[in-house]
Formats: sequence, structure tokens, C-alpha cells
Amino acid sequence: MKPEIIIHNSVSLDCSLTGFMPDMSLHYRIAGEYKPDAHLIGANTVIAGNEMFGEGIPEELTSDLIQPDRDPNLPWWILVDSRGRLQGTLHTCRRFEYCRDVILLVSEKTHGNYLEYLKKRNYRYIIAGNEKVDLKLAVEQLKITFGINRILTDTGRVLGNLLLNMGLVNEISILIHPLLVGENCYPMFSELKNEVKIKLKRSDRIDNGCVWNVYDIIG
Repeated sequence: MKPEIIIHNSVSLDCSLTGFMPDMSLHYRIAGEYKPDAHLIGANTVIAGNEMFGEGIPEELTSDLIQPDRDPNLPWWILVDSRGRLQGTLHTCRRFEYCRDVILLVSEKTHGNYLEYLKKRNYRYIIAGNEKVDLKLAVEQLKITFGINRILTDTGRVLGNLLLNMGLVNEISILIHPLLVGENCYPMFSELKNEVKIKLKRSDRIDNGCVWNVYDIIG
């Protein structure tokens, strides 16, 4: 069986992922309640995070080339990067203390220079797919190779919709904030190709006005 995959996102009432300031403390508290074995993250999210919260990419140190020895109960960070866009920046992810370590998902067409970069720095990686990463094959390999049984992704529309289109998602967790973004809405599900049937399994009203809804995928 493939790992369980959960999409967790904070949205406005009109289901926008951007255009407002979500309650990030609550967002990550809920994410932590799932106790995932891994977080699945797209390269775009890492790049955007470095641009938003960083002050430039810090210099890579010798210590960054070593796989960290951290609590095995911490989640892995699984990064999808067939084009090698994170070359030169992966140490910013490896340094994150609440991450066990980084595992890269790449494809057969990923440039050899990038694979050498990963090998020299002792990054684990899985090759799955030809041109792009075959996520179905990749998550199966994550379970076989690393014993990963539960994956959570909260990185936005592109990766989440791709997983839904491939039928890989088991559950959707949505933290709905009490506001409407309006004409600048960036809707969470606008890239779905087909109808996805869901069933509400949990709905909690939060003191700050948010509502947390959890849905099972039933078709």
C-alpha cells in the first residue's frame, strides 16, 4: 500500500491561499497533530520561503555536507526538484532543526551535475519518472526505502492539485479564516481536472473565528 497523504492548507472563506495573513501558529499546530513521517514540499515553496524569510542564501559550511543526527521521530522533508532548482540552497533546508533531514525526488532527466551535487553532500534521493517526477512511483519508494507511512503537504495549489488529480490524496484538512479575499483570490482547487467526491469527517470552530474542516476522499 502507498503512504497516506494529507493535504493541509489555510484558506480564506472564498478558498484563497494568498491575499491574507493566516494564523500560522494554529496552522502548524494542526499540522503537527497529524504526526506525519514526512512533509512533501515543492521546489517553488522552498524558493519562495528563502526569498520571503531569508536575507540571502548563507554560505554553505562543512557541517552542511553531513547528514544530521537528529531525533528519528522528526519528519523528513521530501523535496520535489527534477530540474535541480535548489542547487546551492539545500543547506538552508537541512539546517532546519525540526526536520530529520532532506530527501530529494528527481527524475531520469535530472541533470547529472545536480545528482553529483547531491551525492557529494550526502543527500538522499529517489529517481522516479522520466521527464518529471512520477509522484505515484516516488511515494511508493518512500514507503519501501524509508518506511514513510504518512505524508502531509501544505505547500499550496500546484502540488496539492497534482496529487488530487493523480488520486493519491486520502484526506483534506482546511483551516478556513473568517474573511473574503475577493478579486485577488488564488483559489486552492482551481487546477483540478475532475470532480473529487469528499465526505466531512470533522468540523471544529476555533476561538479566533477560524473553522477547521477535515474531509475524507471517497472518490
